[in-house]
Formats: sequence, structure tokens, C-alpha cells
Amino acid sequence: MPSARTMPAGRARLAGCSLLACLLLLTPLYGAGTAAAAHGADHASRSAATGARITAVRKLDARTLDLTVQSPAVGRSVPVRVILPKSWYSDPARRFPVLYMLHGGDDDYTSWTRETDVEALAGNSDVLVVMPDGGKNGYYSDWYVGTPRWETFHTTELVRLMEESFRANSSRAVMGLSMGGFGALNYAARHRGMFRYAAAMSSYVDLNDPAVRLLLALGADRDGTDLNDVWGNPITHNDIWQAHNPSAMPRAFRGTKVHLSAGSGTPGPLDAGHGLDVILVGAAGESVLPASVKKFAGSLSSAGVDVTTHFYNPGTHSWRYWQRELHSIWPTMMNELD
Repeated sequence: MPSARTMPAGRARLAGCSLLACLLLLTPLYGAGTAAAAHGADHASRSAATGARITAVRKLDARTLDLTVQSPAVGRSVPVRVILPKSWYSDPARRFPVLYMLHGGDDDYTSWTRETDVEALAGNSDVLVVMPDGGKNGYYSDWYVGTPRWETFHTTELVRLMEESFRANSSRAVMGLSMGGFGALNYAARHRGMFRYAAAMSSYVDLNDPAVRLLLALGADRDGTDLNDVWGNPITHNDIWQAHNPSAMPRAFRGTKVHLSAGSGTPGPLDAGHGLDVILVGAAGESVLPASVKKFAGSLSSAGVDVTTHFYNPGTHSWRYWQRELHSIWPTMMNELD
């Protein structure tokens, strides 16, 4: 499937559309394919501890694989894209650090390779890059109603499978954009010590922010999701909402290096070629983020967390800015995983 770099401009996508209430769909690459057992990448592997199992592996190129994972937590098969470390084949006894990359709302596990050059960035890296699906509107949470349990899938089932079948070690980083950035922050806070580094691009960070509540409500209304199913009633189950609210738990990030970035919402040269409707949605969605992200960064710093920020102007809620940010933080992420 062509990436955004080769697509006509009119087909370029925004991520985080659940938040922004936009519908720009793609056809997933996921499908059945030939299994690729490459020095431990066993298409029939199972985690005895969780019951999750890899039922198929499709080899896209020498180092990029699409996995099919049967997940008890989610209750169905979940696709996961993996980029193998550069020394995967030459050093079969070695275990590798892992970077988990989480996609935005109304998107899927193909987004990072479709919209960025992460494969080229990872070309000289001895890091296992894991890009799991998180549901178009999964909110990276174990839902209050019982299923799906995306958090359990990502932080328990998938982590175990990567360790048991892909030689992952315990050095981990997590990053994401929009809904995926929210997920990265939640996972880092709710599982202290699991990640050395967490990065959130253009992400909502405070579920108590009225603007965030409004955008979440608009997105949920459009896609038919009841947020009461996700975190319960925001009044009677406020404890659950706060337990998934990064801004409510700044001290939980101690020991994890955090990077936060957001644009001003003002369109700029990187938006050239996008349709006016795409630019307007991207501008509106991004403009509400910097104030709460800056406040959150201050809370982290006051709590003794090692936090860095990048607030840029111009900048909208769109991939060209996230591609640039990915390049900017990549060396730091790799250093943190050494």
C-alpha cells in the first residue's frame, strides 16, 4: 500500500481522528500470509503465562513482519507490525531492547510505516520496534464493561510474547501520537518501571480539561462509542477516570524520561497540499492541546520527573509534524534504550 509520501496530497491522513471527529479511513495491510520463522520468530508461539499466542507471521521484507496475535484480553486476533533489530540474524543469541509505537485514533498498526520513514530510521538500530493495533477507538485502556482490555494486551500479553518469541529484553520505551500518546503516558504511569522513556506527540493529557472532555464527547458520539463503557460514568466512577488521567498522577512518572510535544494549531508550510477541510480540522484539534500539555509538563518537573518539551509554531494535528518530531527524538530514544 502506498505511503503518505507517495499518495496524492488529497489522500494524506490525520491521526487521532477519534479525538477530532474526522473520518479518513484506510485499508489495512493485515492479512494471512506465509509464516516466517526467523531465529525465534515462531508463527505458532504461545505465552504460557497469558494464553496469548502468535498464530501467523507475514514477512513484508527482510526485517519487517506482520504478526497475528490471538488475544484473550481483547477477545479476538490483533495485528502487530514488527521491525527486527539490525543484528537479529547475525547475533541469534542476543536479546534486544524494545520500542513500542502506538497509533492515533481512527487509525491502525500500519500508520507509522505508512506515514513516516521509521523503517529507514530503524535501519541502523539494534532495537526491536513493535507497532501494535490498539483499536480505532480503544483508548489504550481495559474497558469498564469488561472487554476489550487493550492495556492488558499491550502491557502483559504482548510484552510476554516479545520476550518469549522475539528475544526482547527488559529495556523498553513507548511513544505515540494523539490517542496513542495518551496511551503511552498512561502505560508509563500505570506500570512504573516498565518503560525507560515515554513520548507523547499532540496528545490530550488531562481528562479533566473541559476542552478535552468536549472533544472526547464529540469523537465518541461520531463513532458510536459510549465513554461510560470505557471508564465508567465520569461522576460516579471518577476514580477510574482519574486512574487513567496522566495529569492526575505526575509522581508516577518518576524514573521514566518523558517527552511532550504539541503545535500551536496555526497552519504552516508543512500543511501545503492538504485540503482546506483537513487543515481546518488539524488546526482546531491541535490548538486546544498546548495549554494543558504545558501545565502537565510543569507538574512533572515539580514532581522531579525528567521531562523535555517541544512546542512549535506553526503546527497542526498532522503527520508531517509528527514525522519531523520522530526524527528529533529518535537519537534520545535509542540512547535511553542502550
